[in-house]
Amino acid sequence: MIEVRPGGRRRIDRVLAPDYTEGVEQRPLVEVRELRDEAAQEETDLSYLRRLLHARIDIVRAEQERRSSGGSAVVDQLATILSTNAVGPATGLGRYQTHEPSRADAHQRHVEALVSDVDLSDVSKLSDDRLGEALETFISEEASVSVRRREVQVVVDKLNAEIASRYQRGSASVDELLAAERGHHRRKS
Repeated sequence: MIEVRPGGRRRIDRVLAPDYTEGVEQRPLVEVRELRDEAAQEETDLSYLRRLLHARIDIVRAEQERRSSGGSAVVDQLATILSTNAVGPATGLGRYQTHEPSRADAHQRHVEALVSDVDLSDVSKLSDDRLGEALETFISEEASVSVRRREVQVVVDKLNAEIASRYQRGSASVDELLAAERGHHRRKS
């Protein structure tokens, strides 16, 4: 379960803090973009975690299906399962993500720790009960991640709307954006 800690130091704590977008209309455009980029990075990380969980759910379900129908071993289906979820493009609300997951290793460890005593490397050796417990745990965690992801998307959407409204009102211009980007790239060099 992903909990948001008021006053916490993690990115999700900041992004989902009630005051994160407070007064955004009066903040400089560069600051609004920085807030948006931070929130978008959190959305990307949550999307990645969600896809990892979907892959685990699919592995467990494939094993359950194999047991009930006598189908092929999960190992024979693994490439398809993993390519559909963990390494495929993000799915869901159809949002284009420009960021790469920033905490992929931490997310992998989190998913593995969810059912630490369930070895999913050989699901065929698990009892039906242990397999069912693993599935319930992964589904519950995926639901929690999905809720937080939607909350973060609301923040990203609010910040994007503020940026768009500035362009519509003429208080921001593409020329300013390009000049700022050129300056940013010069400072990095």
